[in-house]
Amino acid sequence: MVYNFYMGNITAIVPFYTGPYFEKLIKYLSSSPFIERIFILHNDLIFKRYPKSEILNGENFQSTDTILKILNSIQTDFFLFIIKPNITSFEAMALERLMIKTKDYGVAMVYSDFYDELCGQKFYHPLNDYQLGSVRDDFDFGSMILFSMSKVKCTLKEYGLLSDLRWGGLYDLRLKLSIRYSIIHINEPLYTVEEGEKTSFNEKLFSYVNPLNLKIQREMEGIFTDYLKRIGAYIPSQVLKKIEPSNEFFPVEASIIIPVKNRKETILDSINSALSQETNFPFNIIVIDNHSTDGTTNIISELSKKDSRLKHLIPKRKDLCIGGCWNEALNSPYCGRFAIQLDSDDLYLNTNSLKKMVDKLREESFAMVVGSYTLVNSDLREIPPGLIEHREWTDENGHNNALRINGIGAPRGFHTSIMRKIGFLNVSYGEDYAAALRISREFKIGRIYENLYLCRRWPGNSDSNPSLEEINQKNAFKDRIRTEEILWRQKWNQGDL
Repeated sequence: MVYNFYMGNITAIVPFYTGPYFEKLIKYLSSSPFIERIFILHNDLIFKRYPKSEILNGENFQSTDTILKILNSIQTDFFLFIIKPNITSFEAMALERLMIKTKDYGVAMVYSDFYDELCGQKFYHPLNDYQLGSVRDDFDFGSMILFSMSKVKCTLKEYGLLSDLRWGGLYDLRLKLSIRYSIIHINEPLYTVEEGEKTSFNEKLFSYVNPLNLKIQREMEGIFTDYLKRIGAYIPSQVLKKIEPSNEFFPVEASIIIPVKNRKETILDSINSALSQETNFPFNIIVIDNHSTDGTTNIISELSKKDSRLKHLIPKRKDLCIGGCWNEALNSPYCGRFAIQLDSDDLYLNTNSLKKMVDKLREESFAMVVGSYTLVNSDLREIPPGLIEHREWTDENGHNNALRINGIGAPRGFHTSIMRKIGFLNVSYGEDYAAALRISREFKIGRIYENLYLCRRWPGNSDSNPSLEEINQKNAFKDRIRTEEILWRQKWNQGDL
């Protein structure tokens, strides 16, 4: 195919590395008629010279200093940022496709699907579309992104970049570009990458709460908070409310809610953990048995005969997910003033966990309280990263920063009267996160930075070893939740609600 119009030229940005495909990548880029210049990012001397290339020194290519040094050196229509230099080959007309999309749609950024190469075979690797709620700093763009230099210049002129960023320069640029311009995903594979050692789903899931990453998270929070203010979605902590006293009748002060389906291996331990709680207030346990078929029902039934505090409910509907089961428990006549989470394969740390959760809910009339938990294996031995405290949360800004991260922690406790009005989404992933975002826009959320809970990671977990399709689906779902929440907060700030 021949194009009779000028598509433009590109500056390529490539972090230096010593892997086997680096020189092959540079050779491809330098041979392309569209690549005018290549900047190789490195914090040391490189004695070898490459065509069209020059070394750009920078300690960290994600820092503001390095990003600005790059942008100030570019004189081409586009720049291609190679985020991960693990690209082994490009599809025919890959660069042309990126430029055409950028020009045709007048967008700021374009990224595409790709292939994973493993043992000589290629496997299609789709990515998610970008939307308003795709604001996580770890959103997956693949290994390369094409930027429109004219859009970048306009954005820098209007907003600038935050100074002294060590890790979030590219994140800051991306968020600011998205304020005025679209970010487009090409749903076709344009290159192939070497599939190296995989990061496990658990490692990715919990990386942002790793204490070693706290400084990075604080920086990302600052970038994101600045972005929320610019788009009119920031909510100051002063407007958040406490729960007003109510004369509403509840049969007990607290209910431990356990949705379950086919967990005969773990449900006995979970229920016994709940029954062992020591309190100075009446409580019960509501187990929503979602039509188990593996013997779980018999275990719960036998236990309920021995202890009247255990309420065994089987929904009439057979289309309920975890969120729907929570709604059944919340709206049952057995539910207490506070509804406290316990998953069917998890345990409370000791006999005081429930009391600590309820005490915190009462302390400042919180609508929701979140504790801390430790990851353990099926033998209850601690596994990395161990204690999950969510120290990134602050009373001043946690309700805003919650839009940036992918979860809010556990165990969770709710004021039943509030959750009866809000309700959970009838899904089995993200229902708790959506509820937390909904609460956090209006009410104060309390935190307990103390281990209260053991979260078992074992092959039976619903998120154990998910496929790429499942990971994409879950991430896209949470992005949509964030999109809807950001839109609501913008309308609220504009006085439209």
